[in-house]
Amino acid sequence: MKNIKLMNKIASVGTDIFDRSIYNVADDVNNADAIMVRSAALHEMEFNPELEAIARCGAGVNNIPVDKCTENGVVVFNTPGANANGVKELAICALIMAARDVVGGIKWAESLKGQEGVAKLVEKGKSAYVGNELVGKKLGVIGLGAIGGMVANAANALGMVVMGCDPYITPRAAWSLAPAIKQASSYEEIYKTCDYISIHVPATPQTKNMICEKTLSMMKDGVKIINLARADLVNAADIKKAIAEGKVSRYIVDFPTEETVGEAGIVNIPHLGASTFESEDHCAVMAAKQLDEYLKCGNIVNSVNFPNVSMPHNSAARVCVMHKNIPNMISQITAAFAASNVNIENLANGSKGDVAYTIVETNDKADEAIVSSVSAIDGVFKVKCY
Repeated sequence: MKNIKLMNKIASVGTDIFDRSIYNVADDVNNADAIMVRSAALHEMEFNPELEAIARCGAGVNNIPVDKCTENGVVVFNTPGANANGVKELAICALIMAARDVVGGIKWAESLKGQEGVAKLVEKGKSAYVGNELVGKKLGVIGLGAIGGMVANAANALGMVVMGCDPYITPRAAWSLAPAIKQASSYEEIYKTCDYISIHVPATPQTKNMICEKTLSMMKDGVKIINLARADLVNAADIKKAIAEGKVSRYIVDFPTEETVGEAGIVNIPHLGASTFESEDHCAVMAAKQLDEYLKCGNIVNSVNFPNVSMPHNSAARVCVMHKNIPNMISQITAAFAASNVNIENLANGSKGDVAYTIVETNDKADEAIVSSVSAIDGVFKVKCY
């Protein structure tokens, strides 16, 4: 029986995927073999030795100690694209709120309660909340992954002139973009030319504070910035200064902090990007399927810390090896099978940075001698058999 611990409320359409004859799924399980999580912070959590995998029901994994997981041979999964449509729709809402002071206007209208002649007061005072239309305005999209690409296409359909930049764009993502979307040569080109900027990149040491005094100084006066990705991407002190000086006319952020709430020119959305019933269902289903596949046969799909490596489990035995991405590893692994006179039927390997993952299948039993030999190879840090 495998124990799967739920760190948040996970949509039942996802947890129902697990066969209860082989899985114990609950929020109070001990000695978890796997964890499913949404927003709960795991950095201070002590991981038990049995833990094999963590599945994040969402794209961002800043609430998970990924490096610690890698060192312990724990695969961290996420669900890229599962909540993309929900975030895209909120991004369109954010564009409109950036173009017009819709939020301020609503608050003012609500303040008229109890006064006489509300309709006349509205007509008299509405000019304070006038804004711009989106048609013809230039939008720069930073990051053209599952969400950024959908935002770019939707904005293009609204009549905006869209420019995108993503140094790491995949061929599949590039093919999904509308032909009218222009390719920026650099982030700087977006900063210097766009009326609106929407950020869709992960939070990493390299992207932290990418919007700061230096980059803000490159932008057009009155630029409008949308951040539905992560708070750390934008330096709060610098953007408040830019708003006060008129460089930024409005900042829409889905990650309120002590530094941004209650500030003029900033619209704080309470982290609603993926808060749709559909997004929660899609993420839960995708995370559960990935966990089930890994726990049953070792296939890895959509891991943030290990390479995607999978193949059909057609042979009698399967040995999965987590190891460093260094020369001569495959030959040493296969030599362990040869030393036991065991023939290899299928093999798959992949690498991701400094780590690699190898699946070896055989029609003979993978005995303790093989497992022991592979485990003893310098650079191997976990071996699993199926």
